[in-house]
Amino acid sequence: MTTPLLITRDQSLLDEVGRLAAAAGVTPEIAGDPGDALRSWTSASVVLVGADIGPGLVEVSPPRRAGVYVVGWGRLPDELFRVAVGLGAEHVAELPRSASWVLELLADAGEQQDRHGLTIAVTGGSGGAGATTFACALATIASRHGTSCLIDADPLGPGVDRVLGMDGVDGVRWDALEQTSGRMGARSLSEALPRRNGMGILTWPAASAGTLQAFAAREALSAAARGHDAVVLDLPRTGGELVEELMARCQHLLVVVRATVPGVAAATRFVTHARATGPVSLVVRGNGVDAAEVARLVGAPVVAAMTDQRGLDEAVDLGSGPVRSRRSVLARASGEALQRLRGATADRPAA
Repeated sequence: MTTPLLITRDQSLLDEVGRLAAAAGVTPEIAGDPGDALRSWTSASVVLVGADIGPGLVEVSPPRRAGVYVVGWGRLPDELFRVAVGLGAEHVAELPRSASWVLELLADAGEQQDRHGLTIAVTGGSGGAGATTFACALATIASRHGTSCLIDADPLGPGVDRVLGMDGVDGVRWDALEQTSGRMGARSLSEALPRRNGMGILTWPAASAGTLQAFAAREALSAAARGHDAVVLDLPRTGGELVEELMARCQHLLVVVRATVPGVAAATRFVTHARATGPVSLVVRGNGVDAAEVARLVGAPVVAAMTDQRGLDEAVDLGSGPVRSRRSVLARASGEALQRLRGATADRPAA
């Protein structure tokens, strides 16, 4: 996919679509006649056909493709809708009334990429398993090899900004994001979030006792995946329809398991239920862990096993975050988990 293609000689239409494209952060290719348009017809991310060029374009019979739209000024004549059918267009937009719609279309086209961020949901197999800490470590390590976004979906958790020492970093939190409506742009979200190096975080304000709103959660996850190489979603264990939906929207569900009898028992129950949402993998915490035995008991593969990290609580209390060095326990386990999950994603057949 490349840039959008605009086919028109109408200067007013050129000016208006150019303004909307600038607001969307894209630069469309311009074609002034049907012959020129054919060169980029199939490769463009979307095609906007001006009302002035539409009838002539039908005559050259361009190949059918998705993402073709007819645009014009004011109330368009009925004949133009027949032109749209002849081009296989998906929609006819009347400017300036449909300006916001065209802006969203161009913004979405600008965000279309061959890659889609790796999406990983992380939760605890039992209380106190350390899922939030591992999610923070995972997003931190992912940001060293690209861009990452950590989404805190647990309003009653500690807050990922405080675990990472980013509570003083400016940026939008859930309380502001949930006031918005409509499509959420990947670039807009990325620029609005608190960021450190290549990692952005979406979390809760310190005094918030809010609840996760379904529309905002879906849009945030989608926009984050379009704009980052990896997205880590820190989920509560409480379940519910929205939490299960978010699990299903992620490519992987990672369950952090304490290698104790109660921890393994709780994780087994959780995984039995959660497996319906998609692939489940385990990260096992504890000394002297037999990863193969935990995998057998719980019924899911282990992608990383680790001992407890010394000085972790102190590091978090001091605002240093859970990953103190590349050789730390959490850094190594997170890197191993990411490598295996990326490999599993690449090996999985397309749906």
